[in-house]
Amino acid sequence: MTAYAISAEGIGKRFLIGSRVSQADTLAETLAQSALSQFSRFKLRRPGQKRIGKLHSEEFWALRDISFKVEQGQVLGVIGRNGSGKSTLLKILSRITPPSEGLATITGRVGSLLEIGTGFHAELTGRENIFLSGTILGMKNREINARFEEIVEFSGVEQFIDTPVKRYSSGMYLRLAFAVAAHLRTEILLVDEVLSVGDAGFRKKCIDKMSEIAREGRTVLFVSHNLGAVSRLCTAGLLLESGEISIYGNIAEVIAQYGRMVIARDEDPVSQHGESVEVRHLRIIRQMDVLDPATPLTFAFEMDIRKTYWKLHVQLGICTPEGLNVVLDSFDTDLKPELRVPGRYSFHVHLPVLWLRPTIYTSRIKIIAHPDSGRTERFYSEWVEIPVEGGVRVDSVADRVLVPASQWEITMKGNLDEERLV
Repeated sequence: MTAYAISAEGIGKRFLIGSRVSQADTLAETLAQSALSQFSRFKLRRPGQKRIGKLHSEEFWALRDISFKVEQGQVLGVIGRNGSGKSTLLKILSRITPPSEGLATITGRVGSLLEIGTGFHAELTGRENIFLSGTILGMKNREINARFEEIVEFSGVEQFIDTPVKRYSSGMYLRLAFAVAAHLRTEILLVDEVLSVGDAGFRKKCIDKMSEIAREGRTVLFVSHNLGAVSRLCTAGLLLESGEISIYGNIAEVIAQYGRMVIARDEDPVSQHGESVEVRHLRIIRQMDVLDPATPLTFAFEMDIRKTYWKLHVQLGICTPEGLNVVLDSFDTDLKPELRVPGRYSFHVHLPVLWLRPTIYTSRIKIIAHPDSGRTERFYSEWVEIPVEGGVRVDSVADRVLVPASQWEITMKGNLDEERLV
């Protein structure tokens, strides 16, 4: 029987917007609502002034019908656009806020790093906050002492460990908070955008540490916009869109879906598809079954042009699963004036060896057309997949786009005088 560290069933979170009155989840919110209520009762109005209209509240579901299971020792990446509900989900799993509906079952102690300020007391020193966090997790003092030096060394704030954390910069705060969350012994670690603050060196340390945590068999939920890190660390993914699950499964498929979503969002909302211009039969001409990084690519397609344009701009794009354009080649009718005449045209696009890292890329054609009316028209082909395999170990290039086959030349210039090296 599969052991699950996290099981979410029909999770939903509702907020009331457009009104000051909503359900309070914390003591601070309860006190704030009470103060606002008293203030509104005794608020002074100018003589003759009347209240116009009334407060209007509207339900907003930040999450709706969220169901998934995370096996013990699994690393799950949660991705999505800003406002899709990622942070709300982690706050529910961390027991910071309750769900409006559904149930989340957590098996094991949970360590979380959700946002700067969560879990630390500003008036306490770094040392005191380390022991406070460990105590909240149910750890004994001897357990915290055993990991104290390691936590401080990882964070790099040794000089300020006895300074109240309210005096820390945001970077120092994050370094210590991540060090505490990663080193105190918990079965489950929830991390939200830990890579959004801090220098490049510390971000690399965080990724390496989370890789180590995963190898130890601990469960990790990792929320980030850094899709390269998500791809490297996670085996499964969850894509949220407008508070609902868009796709849940293999991390490569989830990232590819997110990349397509990002690109589709950037399209012109008034673009046409297959009206006056249509791209047909876009395909890759294969000279072998497997495309490896050293394979030159040849694309073929047909284009029907049904009316006269004074200018056409044709683009070929190749995107990574993360939505990054690695190729954007184009030409227009200034180079091919015959395209101004309606008809059916056949295209072949030959690209040199690109040395793309092994993964599944997507490609399509975009046409920007300028008619005499002056209103620009845009047309898009369907997506085609480009699976690149072999040539290099996949796990060694997860954070790279290109993997050229370089040649190194090494020449010995002579022997060193051993006496001078002593």
